[in-house]
Amino acid sequence: MLKLHGECWVITDAAAGNQRQALALAEQLQMPIRHLVLEPRPPWSWLAPRLTLGGQLALPASERELFAPPWPQVAIGCGRAAALFTRMLRRLSDRQCYTVQILDPRIDPAHWDTVITPQHDRVDGVNVLRPLGSLNSVDDAWLADGRESCPNFAELPQPRVGVLLGGPRQGIALDAGYAHQLAARLLERQHHEGGSLLVLASRRTSPALIEIFRDALHGVPGLLWAGRDDGRNPYPGVLGWADRLIVTPDSVNMLSEACAVGCPVQTFVTAPLPAKIARFHQALRDAGRLHDLGSTEANPSAPLRETASIAAELRARIQQRQSQSASS
Repeated sequence: MLKLHGECWVITDAAAGNQRQALALAEQLQMPIRHLVLEPRPPWSWLAPRLTLGGQLALPASERELFAPPWPQVAIGCGRAAALFTRMLRRLSDRQCYTVQILDPRIDPAHWDTVITPQHDRVDGVNVLRPLGSLNSVDDAWLADGRESCPNFAELPQPRVGVLLGGPRQGIALDAGYAHQLAARLLERQHHEGGSLLVLASRRTSPALIEIFRDALHGVPGLLWAGRDDGRNPYPGVLGWADRLIVTPDSVNMLSEACAVGCPVQTFVTAPLPAKIARFHQALRDAGRLHDLGSTEANPSAPLRETASIAAELRARIQQRQSQSASS
């Protein structure tokens, strides 16, 4: 495998999900990585990535030196804010920087060399790669590291059920009523089959929901992690040890990572989902990768692991560009 030349910039905002996707892809390219967390100011933040006029002033003066030449050979952005900077890099570098944008930029994909966006976004173009889910680092080695980081989970009674809590988003209300229903269903099944519950909140999980689960699951074997006050984040360990995963329906990233593990994955849906995420759920169900909470399911035929194949295709495209540049 030929080595790619130069440095790769990973450009994201502060959103953990965007950072995980972009870094997971960049690590597969095996290039030196520089991670830039850039947050444009208004009006660019309002109109990114459409507004590029004066875009080099989009950053506060104290951060402009971060986005400055020498430009990288490859830039990978994830999220709408990052799309402003990856789009600008094409022009600033005189197209010497190969620009990659993850997630739907909501404008013509032709503004980038490659756009990577899930199938349910329905973005088309000759330069568009369309995985089923989101990119992530979950593979056998990652899961083994997770188990090694949390060896005490081996002592928990089986089945070990990981529960991944997201938060409300447009069209999905993860409110107190939802939390009470989900907690009741989890307790009912735990009382019937035994085992343990390993419940993880995300940054988007509201404090009210966390308290509902703390009260409801008090005394049940397992854990509830909601932030630094509960110690180190055991997320890799929970995925590594889980016999089954239950994921709230709101997060494409969490569902994709759960489906990459290889154990049965379930979700709890109490109301119709927005069209885009409903398409994603249906694709997972059609592939036998997602089931309703409480269903009797078998392990999927293979974990959903798309990052390596997407990276291989991207690497081939970058190598072709670099070979053309070297021969011109």
